Amino acid sequence: RDVAPSRGLGDVYKRQEVLFVGMNKARIGFILGIIVALLIGTADIPGLARNGQICMALSFMTVIFWGFQITQPGYTSGLYLLLLAVFGVEKPALIFSTWTGPMMFLIVGAYLIAGAVKESGLGERIAYKFIISYVTSFKSIIVAIFILTFILSLLIPHPWPRAFLIMSVMAVVIKSANIPRVDAVKIGFTVFAASVPVSLIFLTGDATISPLAVQSSGVSLGWLGWFKLMGPPSIIVSIITCFMILFLFKPTQEVQVNKEEMRAKLAAMGPMSGKELRTAFWVTLAIILWMTDTLHGVDIGWVTLFIAMAMSLPLVGEILTPASWSGVPLHVLIFLTAAVAIGRVGGATGMNAWIAQTVLPGTVPSDPYILAAFIATISIIIHMLLGSVIAVMGIIIPAMITFTSQMGITPLVPALLAYSAVASHYVLPFQHLNMLVGLGEDNGMYSQKETIRLGIPFIIVIYVMTVLIEVPYWSMLGLFDK
Repeated sequence: RDVAPSRGLGDVYKRQEVLFVGMNKARIGFILGIIVALLIGTADIPGLARNGQICMALSFMTVIFWGFQITQPGYTSGLYLLLLAVFGVEKPALIFSTWTGPMMFLIVGAYLIAGAVKESGLGERIAYKFIISYVTSFKSIIVAIFILTFILSLLIPHPWPRAFLIMSVMAVVIKSANIPRVDAVKIGFTVFAASVPVSLIFLTGDATISPLAVQSSGVSLGWLGWFKLMGPPSIIVSIITCFMILFLFKPTQEVQVNKEEMRAKLAAMGPMSGKELRTAFWVTLAIILWMTDTLHGVDIGWVTLFIAMAMSLPLVGEILTPASWSGVPLHVLIFLTAAVAIGRVGGATGMNAWIAQTVLPGTVPSDPYILAAFIATISIIIHMLLGSVIAVMGIIIPAMITFTSQMGITPLVPALLAYSAVASHYVLPFQHLNMLVGLGEDNGMYSQKETIRLGIPFIIVIYVMTVLIEVPYWSMLGLFDK
């Protein structure tokens, strides 16, 4: 009786302290962002037009707001877009240009399809069947998580629903096998850690940030084109990540998976329902159309939106309902609009060119290996400071494209090198949303400790990916040819 109340009071004080620190951080970031914007906006900056100066002031303010998390990123992003339009920095058609192309509708369709696969039960059925057939030990559980993430990345074009679906299945495995909590945490961590490298394999593996990288490059790249460039390096890094987890997170005891409970769960689902069959049909059609986009000529954004809309139609669909729209996060779409606007408006106003000429070295490394290491290093440093994959991509990709423009190589090289580094990097959970969404007892069960344990040595893997894998592989494909 004496211990319990004091522990509860301590928890209350701890929560209040965290809340107080968070409020102070938000207020500091808010004031700092405004001060930086005023300093840049009123400074004498030779070689930069007035609209470029205002763009830089508002962009830096917004990046600081994102970094200090002064409020939900959707609100700060909306404010940034509004101020660009009100101050006449560029025409609204350019500021909101993401909504006039297929990229934003690819993301909308991806969220809807992800919800359909999850709610129909199709993804869960596939996961149970895979577990029953191939999982026998702790090591096989870890490997199975990576393989399931890969398989489901073809069916569910967003990493979060995939991870939570796999986690729900793993929760049954953990309970049925009486896996101790210390080992259960390792399994939960693996579910979300696997989503980071595996999501880079397919263009639709993460339909939020992968199309953003392509759009930022200004080069048209289809589904198969992405897989050709990013697939092999990402597969190798996914395998390396799997081995790293097996080495760093060894079990305290061997696991005996209770497959009877798995079979009972699968039996309880009954035979495949009409809804599952229709979902399987539309997702299979989506995969076929994604893979053949260079043949039929329809952008995968329009394909994805069509599949999602078809899933709502009578007779042939009846999968998505009016309530399904709640699964499309508007704040993420506004955030993406702002991230793209930083690059596009910054390019149109001369901000990107000024930053590249002023901040980056005067000469571009001619050696592709040195160039890749340089881009990876700058990307990691900025990402460590800002902690937002999308925000950093919005800044670093346009700057690196401008920086390397004199080399005469395709803009895909600096864009995908920066993307590879940023989208793979995290040390703390908040630095990658794939890791942040799984944090905590009610999600992946892991804490900041597990993230740091993998994240720090994984920085070496990022250099292996960009410098030792992508550079020679892309050189073989001719991407560094002038």
